[in-house]
Amino acid sequence: MRLDKWLWAARFYKTRQLAVEAINGGHVHLNGQRSKPGKEVQLGSRLQISKAGLHWDIRVEQLPKQRRPAAEAALSYSEDEASQASRQARREELRAERQALPAQAQGKPNKRDRRLIHRFKQVQ
Repeated sequence: MRLDKWLWAARFYKTRQLAVEAINGGHVHLNGQRSKPGKEVQLGSRLQISKAGLHWDIRVEQLPKQRRPAAEAALSYSEDEASQASRQARREELRAERQALPAQAQGKPNKRDRRLIHRFKQVQ
């Protein structure tokens, strides 16, 4: 089965085109090496996937013929415990960073905010 089709069927990417772009961009490695979208995936192959700052290190368990629901697609691969732990730690890190950021102002500035902005610009 083609690598791009497998990534799509295993629900790592919503479309095959997104899978192709990730493979060509070097975000997916097959057995430790960069590969092309048409490379054949075998049972037992190792995949390293980087997506949105998260990393998966998985082993191919099944070659699904078509895209199935997420619960069934998850049976297509097994993930290392170290990979799961590092991804969970990264998620917590990202969540903490997001909470540390100040809340963005919503909509137009009110009269008081406009005056503060005006004063700030006058000082500089």
